[in-house]
Amino acid sequence: MSKIIETLRYADSHEWVKLEGDIATVGITDYAQHALGSIVYVDMPEVGDEVTAGEEFGAVESVKAASDLISPVSGEVVEINEALEDSPELVNEDAFENWIMKVKVNDPAEIEGLLDAAAYAKICEE
Repeated sequence: MSKIIETLRYADSHEWVKLEGDIATVGITDYAQHALGSIVYVDMPEVGDEVTAGEEFGAVESVKAASDLISPVSGEVVEINEALEDSPELVNEDAFENWIMKVKVNDPAEIEGLLDAAAYAKICEE
């Protein structure tokens, strides 16, 4: 069973979100990193880029596959996890510690439209 953190919100495309004030930290879930296998590259947006909920913002590549990253929130990218540029495998070590981007959200209410931990767990079981 994959690790799911109760206090986070989840997209059905397997990204997680932690909202603190108007800053959303975004990463991929433990389920997603397990499914992908050994991650070899993380394509991230640039600081200052605008991301839109439901649209692609990057990709994760593994030895098995590549998967698009879909933004769960809309807003401006204020930080990326630069450690992933040299060590993308950190996502495999801990998908929740090794986030991908931080976004200043345009509308914090978007978070309410995401899945809670129980609903996301059901998707992972299917």
